[in-house]
Amino acid sequence: MELNLWAVVAIGLVGLATFYLGFRSSRLASTTQDFLVARRTVRSRRNAAAVSGEYLSAASFLGVAGLVLKDGADALWYPIGFTAGYLALMLFVAAPLRRSGAYTLPDFCEARLGSTGLRRLSTAFVVFIGILYLVPQFQGAGLTVRQILPSVPSWVGAAVVAILVIVNVFGGGMRAVTVVQAFQYWLKLFAIAAPTFVLCVLFFSDGGVAGLGATGLSEPLPPRFTQDTVINADTDVTLQVKDGEILWVSGRVDGAPAEGPVYWGPGDHTVDEGTELRFTAGTGTPVVRPAKLDNASWLRPVSGTGDLFTTYSLIIALFLGTMGLPHVLVRFYTNPDGKAARRTTLHVLLLLGLFYVFPILIGALSRIYAPELLATGRTDAAVLALPMKIAPNTLGEILGAITAAGAFAAFLSTSSGLVVSVAGVLSTDVLKGRIRDFRFGTAVAGSVPLALALVLRPSDISLSVGMTFALAASTFCPVLLLGIWWRKITWVGAAAGMVIGGGLVLTSIVLVTVSGYTGGWAPTFLQQPALATVPISFLVVMLTSKATQSRIPPDTNRIRLRMHAPDRLGFIRDRDIARFGTAEERTRLANGRHRR
Repeated sequence: MELNLWAVVAIGLVGLATFYLGFRSSRLASTTQDFLVARRTVRSRRNAAAVSGEYLSAASFLGVAGLVLKDGADALWYPIGFTAGYLALMLFVAAPLRRSGAYTLPDFCEARLGSTGLRRLSTAFVVFIGILYLVPQFQGAGLTVRQILPSVPSWVGAAVVAILVIVNVFGGGMRAVTVVQAFQYWLKLFAIAAPTFVLCVLFFSDGGVAGLGATGLSEPLPPRFTQDTVINADTDVTLQVKDGEILWVSGRVDGAPAEGPVYWGPGDHTVDEGTELRFTAGTGTPVVRPAKLDNASWLRPVSGTGDLFTTYSLIIALFLGTMGLPHVLVRFYTNPDGKAARRTTLHVLLLLGLFYVFPILIGALSRIYAPELLATGRTDAAVLALPMKIAPNTLGEILGAITAAGAFAAFLSTSSGLVVSVAGVLSTDVLKGRIRDFRFGTAVAGSVPLALALVLRPSDISLSVGMTFALAASTFCPVLLLGIWWRKITWVGAAAGMVIGGGLVLTSIVLVTVSGYTGGWAPTFLQQPALATVPISFLVVMLTSKATQSRIPPDTNRIRLRMHAPDRLGFIRDRDIARFGTAEERTRLANGRHRR
């Protein structure tokens, strides 16, 4: 692949704009409250853009299109679930969570259930979730840089994103990140919407599928290469072939060396790392198992009990996991009151729904124009590769540069939110809560995931993020829902549910990771266990709470009144002011006058 100077310039401009906005906003950050919750003065529209900016991660910008390319109709649950999770968040969590007065998720657990031990446990899971979510962001950054600079190793992109995020968060915390993330949402929307519109116009002007001589998306055939194609195997891989085909091979296939023409019959064929495969135009595309082999199955929904379990498990994880993501919830602490938090969530639903139209279209077009991604397994590169396939000239380079800039913004914005949330709990729950403690937590929250991203094997970005949602849904979701709406929950029940639900998900993650290095022996349900772990977690919380009713906090009624009373009654007591505020702010809080 040739060097795309336009993309290099575009990524450089995004990096400079991010640094400038963060630096400018950081000059206004001078207190612990600025770093943690931006003084709770962020209005709903800006906060909605910031929430959307940090939520639209690598899984959204790159992963959704890649999964649509690979799995078709089955992959639509990802954008649906990513968006629908905010509906549950708006209905059940956003306003009561803001009225609780908490400034981090562990702080809410202590405020509601009165246990410092539960707060420490929550801190541990916030760190786990943050790290688990950050790793695919950094790996996606490496993928983007390698796509536009083939001679540059993947770790360079990951390191650049990590350093830029650490610098921004280090300087101004939540106050600096809010402005950056709001800007980056609109940048990402433009970066995916404008190229998609142009590519669709070019597709129809060329006569669509018939004009290309490609396989129609509804035909019961595999995608066909529209031009002579060379593929190099980066790792050992198993390819599926639907019909017999002849290709040219240099390397090892099916356990034997080969140099020259080879016939592949229907079925699976192994390809060793370093092997070169050459296909002629019109040849059916082999696909990496377990991607959909032909277009007819690509359009059909799941079938079979194993696939159904994974699909329903994914739905549960995405729908309930959103309300347990620390970097999402911390943004609602920045709203002035509960009404603004609910309005923020409504705006987020609109912004996300608008965005997800475009990666779905890119995934479908990639099935026609870039079938070689199915043979290499690098389907996450569809957004970056498609522009040059449809418009292989200066226009294609410019469109590719725009999508690369959007992808880079996705890594920066999501990583910033994650680092802020992890640094916030490290500084307030592990250290003493000073500004320098927040900055030390920032360095830890950025460097540890970077090291893991460089060591661990990259996988499908959306699949990695899906496990993060499963962990959030199995730990914080039961505690939040029951803590807000059920009077009889106790800290013992909450801790038991988090340990068991989270432990089961973490065990699945470990087994799947080890399995990936030792032959892929792990059963498929371990790749998405939320359908089992979430109900178990809810059940454990409720049964254990019932058995420990003596541990119900004595101030439960007062806390619940604060969470559910209308904002105008003024019951909100911001705990960040009580702990970190000035003497004047503490006096105002003690007199019952809440800042609006």
